[in-house]
Amino acid sequence: QVTLVESGGGLVQAGGSLRLSCAASGRTFSRYVMGWFRQAPGKEREFVAAISWSGGSTYYTDSVKGRFTISRDNAKNTVYLQMSSLKPEDTAVYYCAARILSIMTTRKSEYDYWGQGTQVTVSS
Repeated sequence: QVTLVESGGGLVQAGGSLRLSCAASGRTFSRYVMGWFRQAPGKEREFVAAISWSGGSTYYTDSVKGRFTISRDNAKNTVYLQMSSLKPEDTAVYYCAARILSIMTTRKSEYDYWGQGTQVTVSS
């Protein structure tokens, strides 16, 4: 069993930055692919970014490329999402997720564990 707890959300003006953190329990964190997803009001949860177990590979949805950076610290059992040049359309609840299998994926159905989410609101 893995427990994921996100933090770092908040209210920020357009153009600003935030760093989200996701702390994971369990001794096998370093084996998991980790992902970030987001869900805006009235919309489906969508993929944002993913990172391999080693941190050597990352993948982003097109709308955040060049603005968001996913990273991880396996010694701290934590994955991060650095968000810069934020836009109002980035407003959503952000969730981190863990996948037991080692292949990265953008499909939310293929992640095994989820956090409770953290709200990010970007004002114009």
